[in-house]
Amino acid sequence: MITVCHLSTSRSERIVWLLEELGLDYKLEWFQREANNAAPAALGQVHALGKAPVIRDGDLVLAESGAIVHYIVERHGEGRLGIPPQDARFAGYTYWMHFAEGSLMSLMLVALALSRIPEAKESPVRARIAGRLQKMLEFVDRELEGHAYFAGDVFTAADIMMSFPLTTMHRYMDFDLGSHANVLAWIARIEERAPYRKAMALAGPDARAP
Repeated sequence: MITVCHLSTSRSERIVWLLEELGLDYKLEWFQREANNAAPAALGQVHALGKAPVIRDGDLVLAESGAIVHYIVERHGEGRLGIPPQDARFAGYTYWMHFAEGSLMSLMLVALALSRIPEAKESPVRARIAGRLQKMLEFVDRELEGHAYFAGDVFTAADIMMSFPLTTMHRYMDFDLGSHANVLAWIARIEERAPYRKAMALAGPDARAP
């Protein structure tokens, strides 16, 4: 059975959602953030970097959202939620799997850090980052036009990867998705999924330790 080491309000909500979508048995091991929002020291006993998500699968201990999602889909998915290499949609699927953390989340984290520095409020750097973020969101919105999901009209693990920056991170940042109709429609489709609702109840930003 897979154990998900879940840090409150973190990327590990994706892993819980993935396991719910696949209908796999798992155990949720909860780690509560400290008062200063840092991960607790106990998480460092699971993985040397002390970050989440982390899973245990037998003797394996694996970190990194993308690596975990890829591993679970390939090892336990039985062909579900992935796109095979010979499929024409494979390149797009792969792109969004990596875009979520490689481009979108990295920029969002810079923007979030700057927003918490009072001295940076009027900084041209902050304005430049905000402009880049807006441009990136416009790109995402255009790419969703005419498609229900990120890999086309089929729900995949790419949607699970893209969920965190477009839902949970959005709660803590000052940007408006109101002009991005395709992103909003995608979020609405995501939120209708029963596995998503269950995962958010268990491990989403409003969830509390059992």
